[in-house]
Amino acid sequence: MSTSASQVQRTPEGWRAPGIANLHSHAFQRAMAGMAERQTHPEDSFWTWRETMYRFAARFDPDMLHAVAAQLYVEMLEAGYTSVCEFHYLHHAPDGRPYADPSAMSQALVAAARDTGIRLTLLPVLYMTGGFDGRALGERQQRFGHDVDGYLRLFESLHAGQDDGLRVGCALHSLRAVPADAMRAVVAALPVDARLHVHIAEQLGEVQDCLALRGARPVEWLLANAAVDARWTLVHATHLTPDETRGIAASGATVAICPTTEANLGDGLFPMRAYLEAGGAWGIGSDSHISVSPVEELRWLEYGQRLATHHRNIAVRAGSTSVGETLLHDVDASRAQATGFDAVDDHVLLDAAAPSLAGATDADVADRWIFSGNRNLVREVVVCGERVVHDGHHRDRDAIVLRFLKVMERLLGDS
Repeated sequence: MSTSASQVQRTPEGWRAPGIANLHSHAFQRAMAGMAERQTHPEDSFWTWRETMYRFAARFDPDMLHAVAAQLYVEMLEAGYTSVCEFHYLHHAPDGRPYADPSAMSQALVAAARDTGIRLTLLPVLYMTGGFDGRALGERQQRFGHDVDGYLRLFESLHAGQDDGLRVGCALHSLRAVPADAMRAVVAALPVDARLHVHIAEQLGEVQDCLALRGARPVEWLLANAAVDARWTLVHATHLTPDETRGIAASGATVAICPTTEANLGDGLFPMRAYLEAGGAWGIGSDSHISVSPVEELRWLEYGQRLATHHRNIAVRAGSTSVGETLLHDVDASRAQATGFDAVDDHVLLDAAAPSLAGATDADVADRWIFSGNRNLVREVVVCGERVVHDGHHRDRDAIVLRFLKVMERLLGDS
């Protein structure tokens, strides 16, 4: 990383920065943001939060998903995200039966992305079992499930529709949800340019179960049993040994870190300093969308490290002492690898008149954007050559918000 290549450049129009890739999204969860914050068990965790998620997941149809995803994508664009990796597992009707068009739920996401102008990397999820022991999916998981052949048919139908704004990759839900032989069969059948994303090592319980039933930790097992390379994005990868940390970095894979969701769920902290020292690639995701702000993800990625280490200014690499520059550099560097989009012309313009940027210079503007205040400083966003946000507002915000509000009335009507 060179200090001469500042990520935020002064232009006649204002401070210009690359658009940010959101590497991990479950769009439907935007509808439940803030609604799982009451204690349901003295030891609340991801596993109790999941009960609320299942209740919301059961209510969605394609029209509802379209409306919620469009609202989410407007919020992403206004915050400075210009592409999103949608880790999509709501495939079927709530009772598990496929829709007449088996890709109906996926197509709702594609339509929402096209309506709003965000670049979409659609990652249909393979979800087959309810645990490492191979148990069948539970009743509430039926709408997530596929066998290998059905999944590959879905993938092929979606992949055929790729265009300048759409890439289609593969998501393996997790090692606990995808048997080893199925993982190998699907990976072998994918096009060589297809991106692969997987939830991994998010929960301590997951690590313990993997050790008990596969004889290795999740990342340890994956690195030993799959040709993990730059096509792969490992989502969360929170609980790592030093060897696993170095192994991911050496593989060329990207880690998708989701600090606000990982904090909200009580997951733990990614070993950021060790991973940077190993030269690892990483990006951020808003995951459950309790926050839709790349600034907050990046800020709390750094702050979590400070709280854990009792030191400051942790996320720096050789060549720059600026935390802000390092964070922006790294999320920009991993964008094409994780999403499949070069997207070099996508950009955001910051509000140069914002008080928090008063007197900003090339040397400090990135740090001030990320670490100074909570006002959204994104004034304009350009994606695929089109201006989709002007004066801080998405071009179709009002109509999309109205549709979202109507759908939320339906979703919450019997809650």
